[in-house]
Amino acid sequence: MRKILIVGAGQSGLQLALGLQSQGYEVTVMSNRTPDEIRGGRVMSTQCMFDRALSHERDLEINFWQNQAPKIEGVGISVAGPDGSRPIDWLGRLKGFAQSVDQRVKMAGWLETFAQRGGQLVIHGAAVSDLDFFARTYDLVLVAAGKGELVSMFARDGERSPYDAPQRALAVSYVNGLGPRPEHPETEAVRCNLVPGVGELFIMPSLTNNGRCDILFWEGIPGGPLDVFQDIRDPAEHLATTLELMERFLPWEYARATKVELTDAGGTLAGRYAPTVRKPIGRLPGGGAVLGVADVVVANDPITGQGSNSASKCAATYLDSILEHGDRPFDEEWMQATFDRNWESVRHTTRWTNAMLAPPPEHVLNIIGAAGQSQQIADRFVNGFDDPSDLEDYFFEPEKANAFLAEATAAAGPADS
Repeated sequence: MRKILIVGAGQSGLQLALGLQSQGYEVTVMSNRTPDEIRGGRVMSTQCMFDRALSHERDLEINFWQNQAPKIEGVGISVAGPDGSRPIDWLGRLKGFAQSVDQRVKMAGWLETFAQRGGQLVIHGAAVSDLDFFARTYDLVLVAAGKGELVSMFARDGERSPYDAPQRALAVSYVNGLGPRPEHPETEAVRCNLVPGVGELFIMPSLTNNGRCDILFWEGIPGGPLDVFQDIRDPAEHLATTLELMERFLPWEYARATKVELTDAGGTLAGRYAPTVRKPIGRLPGGGAVLGVADVVVANDPITGQGSNSASKCAATYLDSILEHGDRPFDEEWMQATFDRNWESVRHTTRWTNAMLAPPPEHVLNIIGAAGQSQQIADRFVNGFDDPSDLEDYFFEPEKANAFLAEATAAAGPADS
């Protein structure tokens, strides 16, 4: 029986731990918090998982909240005009539903399941010196904790990291009481509101500790009018500021948010980080090596909503690589090959996310505008959230975009928004 240590208890680490456990591996998970501490703590993220990522949870039969979480059927794009208008406003339909489950709910539940199934759960923060010891004790050590000292073991990959500073200031509020969009009151959808030169507001239906909720998520260009949350400590002030900015820039979203309240005292989050790709192998002082997982080695900005999706896909890829490797040593050559296998998928996400952080070129504006006139184009674009590799065929180069629009426009039916 092979012994594997996973440091970190997020989407990727726990999904991988449960997958390995189901295959008879002896797995230890190190978490710096107990399930109850996670469940009762502050929100950790936004998350909207699309069909391909959710399929990995279904395969492992750990999709415990599928019947409780809202089934998200579409993604809407709105662009704000200078006078509070919406020159662009449309809804694309997803082929398979998406869902969002508060990570406080999911990670606490998964940790408890892992322990109930006989997994070794160690509640303790890990330092590099700890891993030096563990690397001699376990067949493989995986680092899935994307913050803190351990990340410093993984060198930045400058060729794959075009940004060296945060590109957005992030502010999250989990709320109850949000009304529906009147134009599609029956449709659960993620709403992406773009304010040119200012930032973005994302609204997504979710499931939290006390039931259904919605997430209000501002992404502000640093130094701009949305970059005001860094010094706010009071949750009520955080929400009030969120709503003031909605009223100022996105009055159609504010109109359905006048009665919202926070889900709980821990329902806000603010921060920023530089999107970074790192080398996958961390080398320890004693000569051992550990493998980085998910956002430890590929930390994209959340502007395209891909964090939990990439984490799930990484866990699935790593699980396959571990199972296929049998009883051979998990050497550095295997570690690099395992990361490279995952990179084949996540590179599309990274390219798309980095592109969305920059001012959109004309051909991208043309795609977004054309989607308002063609349901086919709208649907094709929003299903890129599920499979970002499809964007390679039409999104990045003007020539491909023009050819796509010409073909799609000729065959398009009327939009439904």
